[in-house]
Amino acid sequence: MTATGTAFEVAVHAEATLGEGPTWDPATGRLLWLDILNSRVHTYDPATGRRTLRHTDQHVGAVKPRAGGGLVLNLRDGIGLVDPDDTFRWLHREPVPGRRGNDAAVAPDGSLWAGTMRYDEAPGGGTLTRFAGDGTAETVLDDVTVSNGTGWSPDGTLMYYADTPTRRIDVFDVTADGRVTGRRPLAVIEEGAGFPDGLCVDADGCVWTALWDGGAVRRYTPSGDLDRVITLPVPRVTACAFGGPDLTDLYVTTARVGLPAPHPLAGSLLVVPGAGRGVAQPAFAG
Repeated sequence: MTATGTAFEVAVHAEATLGEGPTWDPATGRLLWLDILNSRVHTYDPATGRRTLRHTDQHVGAVKPRAGGGLVLNLRDGIGLVDPDDTFRWLHREPVPGRRGNDAAVAPDGSLWAGTMRYDEAPGGGTLTRFAGDGTAETVLDDVTVSNGTGWSPDGTLMYYADTPTRRIDVFDVTADGRVTGRRPLAVIEEGAGFPDGLCVDADGCVWTALWDGGAVRRYTPSGDLDRVITLPVPRVTACAFGGPDLTDLYVTTARVGLPAPHPLAGSLLVVPGAGRGVAQPAFAG
């Protein structure tokens, strides 16, 4: 195992309350990321440094590109679409009092796997739901507390998932029709090392996970062995994703929520240049 403590750079110095959801959009050459609790969707162009900001009407847990242009959003009350002309419409609206959308990911078949959680983080109050491009919804997991990182192996035969309070990264087998079965632990984060939050999978099939209250990003091999740790100065590391033109730079989001004396970089977007080699992510088919 190798450890890196100072290899990161600051991509965007920010004070996001709950920075989350980094996603590389190859069509625009920009990184999408968000601040959940301030209802903000950010973009960052590493080639020019240009940044944009969009305010949403609700807390936003995830943002992903769409195949035909525009964005899909995992919002408090359901799944929303931003069309290429910048208009908003609901794909699936299902408000549940006390619950909001959280992390989400796009599967190899173009479906959106969107998680939810209760604001009070009540055990079992969240879900993981698969949304087809036409808005058809299928509940995958219905006993989730904080639905977080979701990702697929490069060949699409495995899916990884984290329900944060369990401290586990779980792995599923993916069936021919894109559904999942055979849930089992891939890795367990030891007590005192933080909790698994957002994750991504690299070209070698290794799983990178951000550690909330762990101040680090870890990489696990497909067999569950820990083989790399990138330590960071901020405790609340929330998610990670590969980006840049060659998908070799690891972007990491952070949070300052709940910290009485946050580190000056808490809430910033960080990047670890040349951390590895990512896999191009599909756009949502809707």
